[in-house]
Amino acid sequence: MYVPCAFERTDPTELFGFIESHSFALLVSAHDGEPFATHLPFLLDRVTGAQGTLVGHMARANPHWRDLNGRPVLAVFSGPHAYVSPSWYEAEDVVPTWNYVAVHATGTFQLVDDPAETAGILAATVATYERGMPAPWRLDTASDYFRSRARAIVAFRVEITCLEGKWKLSQNHPQERREKVARVLERSEDPDAREVARLMRERR
Repeated sequence: MYVPCAFERTDPTELFGFIESHSFALLVSAHDGEPFATHLPFLLDRVTGAQGTLVGHMARANPHWRDLNGRPVLAVFSGPHAYVSPSWYEAEDVVPTWNYVAVHATGTFQLVDDPAETAGILAATVATYERGMPAPWRLDTASDYFRSRARAIVAFRVEITCLEGKWKLSQNHPQERREKVARVLERSEDPDAREVARLMRERR
């Protein structure tokens, strides 16, 4: 990912927190000589591997996993984003841009062959996303129904080898312009725009 110094974020704790807050990501690799991407939820294991490990699963019918074992993949985690109009700067010789936050995690794809480990990954995924529900649903990994459904799933891990964070929040503009952009965005009806404004003020 192209990351100018002004936008770079390198603190692992901050990047891990972002991944956990924006955990539905895009898994990208080459497949049959062509780019291939799958949208997936991920769990983050912060302590396994030098830079953490992503854990996930996909449909066995998806061809994406078939030639991935041991190969590099990229997971793209996207956060809030908003268009920035040059009219907000109230200045000449300016152009439109886009403010956004993103984390890229590159690593090695590893298939999980053990049924018990696969069941554990699926149960942990359900528990994570059910956590905020009024009456959390629990996955019964011992049921015949689960065993039949689990055969249609492929679990995997991605040990992270490179973690990149980009917080593009108008840091390359003077403070006065950043304030003008933040004021417009925080009045928007778009929650993404308001979150971008909050991040801009947090990092001014």
